[in-house]
Formats: sequence, structure tokens, C-alpha cells
Amino acid sequence: MPHFGDFQNEIYFGGLHGHIPKFPMCYRDLEARAAQAMAPGVLSYVAGGCGDERTQDLNAEAFNHWGVIPRMFVGAVKRDLSVNLFGMQLPSPLFLAPVGVIGICDQDGHGDIATAKAAAQSKVTMVSSTLMQDPMERVAQEFGDTPNFFQLYTPTNRDLAASLVSRAEAAGYKAIVVTLDTWVTGWRPRDLTTSNFPQLRGLCLANYFSDPVFRKLLARPVEEDPVAAVQMFGRVFGNPLTWEDLPWLRSLTKLPLIFKGICHPDDARRAIDGGADGIYCSNHGGRQANGGIAAIDMLPAVVKASGNTPVLFDSGVRSGSDVAKALALGAAAVGIGRPYAYGLAIGGAAGVSHVIRCILAEADLLMAVNGFPTIADLRGAAIPAPPWSRVPT
Repeated sequence: MPHFGDFQNEIYFGGLHGHIPKFPMCYRDLEARAAQAMAPGVLSYVAGGCGDERTQDLNAEAFNHWGVIPRMFVGAVKRDLSVNLFGMQLPSPLFLAPVGVIGICDQDGHGDIATAKAAAQSKVTMVSSTLMQDPMERVAQEFGDTPNFFQLYTPTNRDLAASLVSRAEAAGYKAIVVTLDTWVTGWRPRDLTTSNFPQLRGLCLANYFSDPVFRKLLARPVEEDPVAAVQMFGRVFGNPLTWEDLPWLRSLTKLPLIFKGICHPDDARRAIDGGADGIYCSNHGGRQANGGIAAIDMLPAVVKASGNTPVLFDSGVRSGSDVAKALALGAAAVGIGRPYAYGLAIGGAAGVSHVIRCILAEADLLMAVNGFPTIADLRGAAIPAPPWSRVPT
């Protein structure tokens, strides 16, 4: 049976014939290469965070707060990283988190399509952002048999929200992920310094500009007055949702409904009571609010409060060992954001696939060496690391 970790054998044996990897093998080198490949405005938007970026940095550093305790005499020759999520059998727990500028991270300006191709090739679920450079229907054509989810930034116009969700259903997306922490953008000095807000420049708005409800809000067609269309986007984008909106959100779809941005156990319980099928523990990678707690440190309490409801997780995930720790702490699936955005920038779909393979290979080999044949065996293996063992990322 093939394992994700076999990727390293492919690399080593390739070296015997003079072949070395085309793309970087670790996050630090990936980030450095991407910095050379990305346009400055795109790079600052992807790499930047809120305030002094302390929470963003803490998200990554906090994985050092946890350590996986190995178990020996297990002989984990065969490993199974597959998961069942909302009735869908997936070969791994990894997913591609929504990135609202992924469409312009690729050199050809069609990053949503390239990412979808990589997701299909890797059999890894992509959570597609509302903010796409190509319409959701076009992106969905690349998914093949791999289930993918649609992330909703809920607009203030309820008919528009219903239209976006209905289109996602019709296009074949298998779940709806509602982001809760982005009805207004956080204070992002990197972008503010250069007055850089890609969507206000008309980028990554294909789902709005192609939507029949949105187009009816305009006095003139998008093609005739794109500036007015961008201004309309600015007026309808951010909906400060409250608990009173939960029944309406639930009524929009029969697909699994997942709420992203929940970090408090009480919020998890209340969302589940209101009809949530999944909880998504995330602090937006530190892009939306500074001064918070690392998402990985909040994950165990959210998992406990969620009971049998699956908890998805992202924020600060940079490696396969990070994925393994999040799984050990109870995450049902783990998302990456910046790593695959950087892979896309330097290599298109092939770059994204490379990043996926690297992260899954590391996670698989960690489980092999540490004696965990399955994710169920890994559960509960992470414990708080002693302070003296915590080193900077």
C-alpha cells in the first residue's frame, strides 16, 4: 500500500539520476522563493497580518507549546490517514483553506483554477473563497471526484447571499463554510502603507460580477461601469452576523454548514445547537485581529465542547508536524493557507501539489516513526511541552 511518506523515496532515488526537487522542501525556503516571484502588493496582502503581527507570529510559534509523545514496539509499517468528513471519505485530513486573493497569486492570474487542479490531483479538499478571480462554476469544473467546499463571506443583501449559496450547490460544492470574523477588515499596516486593497481595485470579484442578483443592484452593467460595481461590492460585502441570523443561515442550504472563526467553547456549543454541522476553529491566521491567543492553544477546548461535531482547524500550520499536532489535539481536518499560496506563486498547480505532498509526507513519516498507524491512534498523543523545550519557530 502506498504511503504519503513514499514521496521522500521518490526524491532520494531521483537524486541518483541527477534530479533534485524543483521546489523548496520547507516553509522558510518556500516563503523566500515566493517573495521573489509575487508582485509586491500581492505579497504584502498574503504575508501580512493585523497590527504588529504578533498574533500571526504566535499562531506558528505556539505549535512549540505542544509535543507528540512517541509509542514504541508498534511497527507502524502501514498507516491510514484517511478521514470521513460529513459522510465523505477522504484520503487525508488536509485541506486548502480559503484565501481571498489566491486567484492573483498565480503568475497567469487564474490561481483559483490552478489550485482546484492541484486539489483534484492530490485528492485534497479545497475550500474556495467567495473572492475568486474566476467564477465559482468555472473553478468547480476542475474538481473531478474530489469534494470541495465553498466559503461564504455573507453579504448584507440576503438575496445575494442566497444566490451565492444556490450557485455553489448547483456547481457541485459539497459544503458551505461561513466566515464569521470578516464583516470588516482588521488593521493591516503592510497594506495600509501602500493603500493596497486588491478587491477595491476590482480583483477577485468574479463571483459578484457574475451573479444575477448582484448585477440587478447596479444601474449599469459591470462591463460598462466597473468602478460603480466595485463601489457596490464595498457596500454589500460585510454582514455583522448575530445569533439571530443563525436560523436564516441554516435555511440557505441542506449542505453541511460549517462556521469559521469559532474559538470559544460556548460559541461552539451554541452554533451546534443552532444547526451547525461543523465548527471551524481559526483566528484567520492573525490577519483580522491582533492581541489574541494562538488558535492551536484554543483548539482542545473547542473540540471538547463540540462533542461529536467535527472541528476543522487552521491558523499557523506550516508543516506536516503541525498537522499531526492539530490532529492529536482533536481536529477532524487541518487547513493550510500561506504555504500553498506560496507554492502557487512559484509553480502554479505543480507548486501547490508539491506543497501538499511535502506536508502529507512529513505527517505520515512522523506517524510512522512515532508509532501511530491511524489518526485515531494519534488522538490524545499531544501534551503541553515543558517551557524549556519551547524554541522559536
